[in-house]
Amino acid sequence: MRNLITSLFLLLLFNSLAAQSRQKPINERVDSVLAQMTLDEKIGQMTLFTTDWGSTGPTIRPGYREDIMQGRCGALFNAHGVTFTRELQRIAVEESRLKIPLLFGYDVIHGFKTIFPIPLAEAASWDTEAVKASAEVAADEASAAGLHWTFAPMVDITRDPRWGRIMEGAGEDPFLASVVAAQRVKGFQGEATFDEPNHILACVKHFAAYGAPFGGRDYNTVDMSERMFREVYLPPYQAAIEAGARTVMTAFNELNGVPATSNKWLLTDLLRHELRFKGMVVTDYTSINELVEHGVAADEKHASELAVMAGSDMDMQSAAYHRFLKGLVEEGKVPIERVDEAARRVLRLKFELGLFEDPYRFCDEQREKEVILSDRNRSIARDVARKSIVLLRNEGVLPLPKETKKLAVLGPLAADKDNLIGFWSAAGEGRHCVSLVEGIRNKLGENVELLTAKGCEITGDDKSGFARAVEMARQADAVVVAIGESREMSGEAASKVDISLPGVQEDLVKALMETGKPLVVVLMNGRPLTIPWLGENAPALLETWWLGTEAGNAIADVLFGDYNPSGKLPVSFPRHVGQIPVFYSHKPTGRPYQPNDKWRSQYLDESNEPLFPFGYGLSYTTFEIGSPKPDKTSFRSGEVVKVQVKVTNTGNREGEEVVQLYIRDKVASVTRPVKELKAFQKVSLKPGESKDLRFTLFEKDFAFLDQNLEWTIEPGEFEIKVGNSSDNVKAVVVERVE
Repeated sequence: MRNLITSLFLLLLFNSLAAQSRQKPINERVDSVLAQMTLDEKIGQMTLFTTDWGSTGPTIRPGYREDIMQGRCGALFNAHGVTFTRELQRIAVEESRLKIPLLFGYDVIHGFKTIFPIPLAEAASWDTEAVKASAEVAADEASAAGLHWTFAPMVDITRDPRWGRIMEGAGEDPFLASVVAAQRVKGFQGEATFDEPNHILACVKHFAAYGAPFGGRDYNTVDMSERMFREVYLPPYQAAIEAGARTVMTAFNELNGVPATSNKWLLTDLLRHELRFKGMVVTDYTSINELVEHGVAADEKHASELAVMAGSDMDMQSAAYHRFLKGLVEEGKVPIERVDEAARRVLRLKFELGLFEDPYRFCDEQREKEVILSDRNRSIARDVARKSIVLLRNEGVLPLPKETKKLAVLGPLAADKDNLIGFWSAAGEGRHCVSLVEGIRNKLGENVELLTAKGCEITGDDKSGFARAVEMARQADAVVVAIGESREMSGEAASKVDISLPGVQEDLVKALMETGKPLVVVLMNGRPLTIPWLGENAPALLETWWLGTEAGNAIADVLFGDYNPSGKLPVSFPRHVGQIPVFYSHKPTGRPYQPNDKWRSQYLDESNEPLFPFGYGLSYTTFEIGSPKPDKTSFRSGEVVKVQVKVTNTGNREGEEVVQLYIRDKVASVTRPVKELKAFQKVSLKPGESKDLRFTLFEKDFAFLDQNLEWTIEPGEFEIKVGNSSDNVKAVVVERVE
């Protein structure tokens, strides 16, 4: 009883002190706390440790309890759930000297418990509100489980599908990726006032250019021109920062010879001064230690000095600041002002979240029960999932009739649950996922007989299951075969030189096609695959990625026509790994391709073109997109160009089309891409319905970096191209005049 009374007294005292300072400006309140802190406590705010949740459940590593009590640890990650986080927070605010609350972070990448499609799939929706809604639900659930901070969004551009983390971003295009990045930040953070505890801090990662490692090999070196960096790779980071992201994470890679975590040009000159970022920078996992392996630091103490002086405010898991920063300050190698600056940024986040006023405001057990995996959240997840599906090929097979009496649902992923939630699935569990077989059963009830068999495994060369699968296909009215990757085949540390279908899955499809039955191939994967045979021969081909908790229901909605697929590829699918990198916005060469002329920029043994291009995706209906009609044929500095486009549903089903607008600078002082996405709109039309879409192009849309790397717009002709894919556009020319 005495302990309970003491705890209540301390909490009341804490709340009383917080109430007294509540009306003061945050900066003043932060400085008030900072003035009371020892050097050890300041460094503690710069230290982020993990719990052992992933391997042992809700436990804290030996020694961490003492670190929290002594103020040597200001933040934890991999701690979630109200019961666990409340106890950890209690230690911080009741047993530490200054009662400074902890900050809890977690990799909430595409959902917390209700798992949404992987980010690459969500980008395929080209639906900005769906992307935002996904992040809102993730934030709502995560905050209900005691979390304050997610390590997302990842906004790295990548044009190399060998890199496993392509699944975590928005693909190859800087404009689309920038729109997605901003929407995800807004979804996670809301209005970023945190008046209600249902949003969390976003963390833009990985700063910078992590998505362009040599050979597509994770953690590898990145080296590129400043022009490439600024025009292609930097814009999504900038968009996320302008959307209000409170934190940024450093990248594992080096950029032009300097590792990101110790790169002062990146973290201070560019991020702080040029992009005007005011928040906190956290390193990636042990990336300070890794400066030694990079060869820029003699030891971990030296690495700590380089990282903190470059602008890394918080050390994730390295314990380098924890061990060495105090000595560096005492030796005069790190100014105390730099430590104060970093600690101040961390404290400010905690004040913004309201944790000083109520450290338990994210610890509501009733809300945790009501919010997580709610019917509402699952409904939103199902909607986002079906919007993320891309129809790659359809020879009249889809949609399947609901009157189908006998359906074979085959393949190694047909009844799978665990793989469908994908990599980086946070606290999600396969047992909560709807498999494809379950989704079809939910859709058709007992009116259909489902014949199910794996046929083969995802990997390996065992074909002994083919015969049973083929026999089921022969008995059925139609066949659905689910193939692809396991969840560990794409994601962090999952780079591959062979991105074709693993194992004998393609051979299974070929065997099933020989039955002559209507056949649908359902791809489940985290990256573009090299599937030329399927792309040219499958009667119907659906790219469903890893769709998350409601995967089976969403796929069934599309298979049977309750949802007309509207997704478009956010990244090109190569025909062969030897084409990589292959992307739509490439530069022209002095020897562009021409048939029957060997002395051109081409391959002897393969086409230059991707199997499926950026922006591509079919529908169950057809659309006619008219030629773009600009409001002027010439424009001057300060003027906008307004473009009108008529789009008509020429089919017999209601559907959505993504109308894409590209531009090309025909003649410039430096070479320009053959086309660049500058705008898009997703429009829903009933059969026979037409709409006039209007786009506005601003000066910045025509700008580029000149030979002096300064943004400019030169006089001359620009092509404005509009269509439903990067390779299917109609063009008109406008001219910029002096």
